[in-house]
Amino acid sequence: MSTSKKDKDLVWHPFTHLRSENENICIDRAEGSYYYDEKGTRYIDAISSWWVNLHGHSHPYINSKVAEQLGKFEHTMFSGFTHKPAVDLAERLLKHLPKNQSKIFYSDNGSTAVEVALKMALQYWDNKGESKPLFIAFENAYHGDTFGGMSVGERNVFNNAFEQLLFDVVHVPLPNADNISEIEKQLQDLFKNHSVAGFIFEPLVQGAAGMVMYEAQYLDRLISICNKHKVITIADEVMTGFGRTGKFFASDYLQNKPDIICLSKGLTGGYLPLGVTGCAQFIYDAFVSDDKKKTFFHGHSYTGNPISCTAALASMDLMEEKRTWIGIDRIIKKHELFLSKNASHKAIKSIRQTGTILAIELKTDEHTHYLNNASEKITEHFLKHGILIRPLGNVFYVLPPYCINFGDLDFIYTRIEELLNSK
Repeated sequence: MSTSKKDKDLVWHPFTHLRSENENICIDRAEGSYYYDEKGTRYIDAISSWWVNLHGHSHPYINSKVAEQLGKFEHTMFSGFTHKPAVDLAERLLKHLPKNQSKIFYSDNGSTAVEVALKMALQYWDNKGESKPLFIAFENAYHGDTFGGMSVGERNVFNNAFEQLLFDVVHVPLPNADNISEIEKQLQDLFKNHSVAGFIFEPLVQGAAGMVMYEAQYLDRLISICNKHKVITIADEVMTGFGRTGKFFASDYLQNKPDIICLSKGLTGGYLPLGVTGCAQFIYDAFVSDDKKKTFFHGHSYTGNPISCTAALASMDLMEEKRTWIGIDRIIKKHELFLSKNASHKAIKSIRQTGTILAIELKTDEHTHYLNNASEKITEHFLKHGILIRPLGNVFYVLPPYCINFGDLDFIYTRIEELLNSK
């Protein structure tokens, strides 16, 4: 029996319709921008393996650094102990994060990085003797699958079953030229009763919502209002970090910097789970006290894992090389050309781009939604041509590793045009 058939019998996969008859593709090996299944079929990884892979699969430099660390030790508890990879990574990250960031807290993934941020914000106020239970987030937000992350996310198919258990959050529209003044007034009104702990947002791009994009200038205005009212701002950069938007972090486009920043996905170059929650000094200072009850009682068994930190350090080495940014710029320019060529195509409802992220929203008889039936047809079309693309309903996107070559990008664009012309 093949691995794929055994998988069907034994394994429960994420975000997977269990009545589907399809078997999962069993990957046997990967290199650069390519996956190879157990039959030897090659697939171009056009979405960086769910947005995590930056430099290509099985990268020899990251492999060597991880192997070197494995020869030293694999893990240590992170309470009462520390190690060089975790300290070095914190130092490296803080060099690239906004200057107001001063401390790094480690966890396991994007959802936990967000959970830590929410708990930091709530306990910050509690440690100061103030009760501020309310958060503000954007409509259609997605911030992970833990209960805090689900609470600040949009109430939708992802979390309907748990809605009665989620805490109250005010969701406001994404800002644009037409509604920014109205949203500013809404925030001003919310801040009057002094109950708002924080404002959380995905800067510039809402990934799971369908790669919905908006302009930094309007987010800047909302952060400015939060700063004036001392409301903590949290940037969820789990997807947008490490060059995806064309800068090291999406927050680099902002004049007003967030107080807390959440990182994961590309953090280790796509190698190992690791989450980071960075914070400004004033957040940390609220937990420094002779009163032990003001301790931040949060941790994970694998917090600050040295192998994960080593992979992240190796990825940071590559991110700081000129050739990586040449690759990023090349992808951006290729996306721009494709967008300008196909912007008015009759099959497209919307085509949009931020940095290395190109998203296409197809016209369908259904409304735009994660469960739109176009998803299966899109997936089938690209897999038939050896391209891994995972649609968000009738929205699909190209978000490749930075090492992808011109020929593979052109091949992907040609297959997209074939799909569009078949509509």
